[in-house]
Amino acid sequence: MDAATLERLFEPFFTTKAPGKGTGLGLATVYGVVTQNSGEIHAESDALRGTCFTIHLPRSISAQPALVHHAPEWLPVGAETILLVEDNQQSNDLTKLMLEQCGYTVITTRSPQEACKIGKRSRPGEINLLLSDVIMPELNGRQLSDRVTALLPGIKTLFMSGYTEDIIGKRGIIIEGINFIHKPFIQMELAEKVRRALDE
Repeated sequence: MDAATLERLFEPFFTTKAPGKGTGLGLATVYGVVTQNSGEIHAESDALRGTCFTIHLPRSISAQPALVHHAPEWLPVGAETILLVEDNQQSNDLTKLMLEQCGYTVITTRSPQEACKIGKRSRPGEINLLLSDVIMPELNGRQLSDRVTALLPGIKTLFMSGYTEDIIGKRGIIIEGINFIHKPFIQMELAEKVRRALDE
């Protein structure tokens, strides 16, 4: 990489790829993860030798405590119906299982367009929450939320994404104050965010 490219390497939405070929969020996400964990990331590049990334993370002084697996009855639960829109099948299946263990009825689809069709077939009040990924083919999460809300007034929305909230916010897809959960998440985090969104 030349010096000008190297200087903008971690800038959100900066990409050297052709339009439509890249989002410019990959290295920005890496930078966000490293800095959120009190670390540093540096890049060196030479046209003849290639590029080297160096990441420094703080050393853990003590052993990490064992993960606590909360019993389902400890989780915030509910009986509402949730429309889950996630284009990754594995994430879709796992999130559906987490929600069903909390008592929710879950309607799933991997397609935003199909989610709109589900909204058209439903009556207001039948679906209580739209749980949607942010970056998807066809429509992004914000566009989907606008369409589903027009079809089902009163429905609540919770966005989820592997990208950090500040990075997505700079693109204008979601705005400050909107319900958001960062992937990957554990069941307790999901249960709390869903319950909070429904109770607003």
